[in-house]
Amino acid sequence: MSISVIIPVLNEAAGITQCLGQLLPYQGTVEIIVVDGGSQDNTCDLVRQFPVILQETNGGRGKQMNQGAAIASGEILLFLHSDTQLPTGFPALVQTTLADAQVIAGAFPLAIADARWSLRLVEKMVQWRSQIFSLPYGDQGIFLRRRDFERLGGYAELAIMEDYEFLQRLKKQGQIRLTEHPVLTSSRRWQKLGVWRTTWINQKVILGYHLGVDAEVLRQWYQRQMTPST
Repeated sequence: MSISVIIPVLNEAAGITQCLGQLLPYQGTVEIIVVDGGSQDNTCDLVRQFPVILQETNGGRGKQMNQGAAIASGEILLFLHSDTQLPTGFPALVQTTLADAQVIAGAFPLAIADARWSLRLVEKMVQWRSQIFSLPYGDQGIFLRRRDFERLGGYAELAIMEDYEFLQRLKKQGQIRLTEHPVLTSSRRWQKLGVWRTTWINQKVILGYHLGVDAEVLRQWYQRQMTPST
């Protein structure tokens, strides 16, 4: 089955060139779609230097991913964060995972590009959460068949937690399976405030979501918490 890689971006000039450069060797095997959500830097200018599809829109990441899916031609949709690197030979891993009819979606184990022991613990916690609770997050490269994505109505266009909400629906439809090899993601989100504070903030957002706090309120709170004090 053919694969479309959909990359939602917003002010990712610092890393988008590396992201696309790593995917270019697979062009011809996969379709590469970048969906910009209103960047104020030169992200779009950098993307235009590559032979990929660029879609410009506004709104949150859920809307970006839905719009990317709407123009994708692949039978499989793979949603990728721009600071995450897919493993070598990822198309075969994706296709093998979805060859099992009982599998509704897949993702990759998480490896973090940082040597700190605390992030090795984060990796283990992510592996545990993904396998026991079938809840990989967006930075693990979520992939599924296009027909299943469309049948479920795609991502909810929430201000935050769109990945979490989508995975909650997906796991009711079948297995969510991890591939053998991990993605490698940047440690930048943990560098801002430290590993433990960042993890605690993330857990509070999840709690707020389950308590029914409005997604826009959660987003604004999250942004305030993740902004280092000066």
